[in-house]
Amino acid sequence: MTVVDAPPLAAHRPSVSSDRDTGIDFLRALCVVGVVLLHAIMVGVTVVDGSPVFANASEGTWWITPVSWMLQVMPLFFIIGGFAGLIAYRRQSERGGTASAFVASRVHRLLRPATVVVGIVGAALAALSLAGVPADIVATAGFRYGQPLWFLGVFLLCQALLPALADAHGRMPKTVLAALVLAALGIDALRAQTGIEGLGFVNLAFVWLALQQVGFFLADGTVDRLSRRIRGIVGAASLTALTATFLSGVYSPDLIANINPPTCALILVGIVHLCAVSLLRDRISDVSRRPAAAAFSRFVNRRTMTVYLWHMPVLLAMAGGSAASAMIAGLPLPEPSSLEWWLSRPLWLVAALALTAVVAIALTSIETHPAPTLSRSGRRIAAAVTIGLLAVVLLLVAGTSVLTAGVAVLGLLFARRLARGSHQSAGREGVADVVRVA
Repeated sequence: MTVVDAPPLAAHRPSVSSDRDTGIDFLRALCVVGVVLLHAIMVGVTVVDGSPVFANASEGTWWITPVSWMLQVMPLFFIIGGFAGLIAYRRQSERGGTASAFVASRVHRLLRPATVVVGIVGAALAALSLAGVPADIVATAGFRYGQPLWFLGVFLLCQALLPALADAHGRMPKTVLAALVLAALGIDALRAQTGIEGLGFVNLAFVWLALQQVGFFLADGTVDRLSRRIRGIVGAASLTALTATFLSGVYSPDLIANINPPTCALILVGIVHLCAVSLLRDRISDVSRRPAAAAFSRFVNRRTMTVYLWHMPVLLAMAGGSAASAMIAGLPLPEPSSLEWWLSRPLWLVAALALTAVVAIALTSIETHPAPTLSRSGRRIAAAVTIGLLAVVLLLVAGTSVLTAGVAVLGLLFARRLARGSHQSAGREGVADVVRVA
């Protein structure tokens, strides 16, 4: 991976307004909450023969498919990431900023809260082991915690490549998007033909980069310039194609299954979301300006990464607390998917949101702390991104344990150090503005 200082974007490009798009901010906040709710409803905890059992409550159930249709918001989130990222990068370029400064600001914004949470989780796992908690339970907790971290690695990769892809979008927008989509389709086809499931993980790059690229078309006004009729036809055609892939068995109708590893079904989902958002954008904007919606949007967007990184530790703590309480009181916990379990889900989901919000409030300053002086060196920034990615991959592949968490924290700290420059050599142009837009 290389990150180079890119020249300011061509002068013929339209200037970007300084006003925030409140509708897009509101949608991004809803996406974050949707992720928390989806993961919360998948938590299954029971007590069997006096021992807690933690499992995926949705595994093998029928209900995960319709739930995934409602709460699989990651395609839209990456489209919004492309939208916000392109605007931020163009604004910074207009002010004389560089690609390296843009990526360095992303490294700090993403990896600072990650360093804290990985360190605390590692310490918590050590404390559980010292307290005599069975090793298999500690390992399960570490595994469950690490699963959502794919997003951190993929989003860091997408943001690191954004300047180069934004520049390419300015020259040949359709060609770049088509190349990414075709690459993703090729990986899906190769996986299907060979039966090698691991090949699908290559699409952790191509699928999400394609969706980020789709967001560029929303940001530069291309989507809005299409007639409402065309947008409706494209959305309906994408939904029809998506349904056809489900009925033909090409892709699973469970959109959670299509995320691990990611498939091109998610690109179709993203196009459906994009068309719907575009057609309803005025109404969404009107709703987003209402006091309650605006307050909600400000709260979540200020803490996006904190909420995402901390919601799983909160859910694990809730599961552990539920199991401990049930064992102490000698009361059974409802079996996942039973009537009693469903009746308890509203309270469970509200508690998950409330506790995650409390943690996010307490840790807000970690995410919102101003970026330090940033390195101008493309090589240092590229190394920072690479080391940050390797730290996340370690947790995903080897699992989160006391050892891997410690190694990952060292890697994340080193990545942040590489992205930091001296006061004499670093450029601050547009950095604060970039952080606010993101």
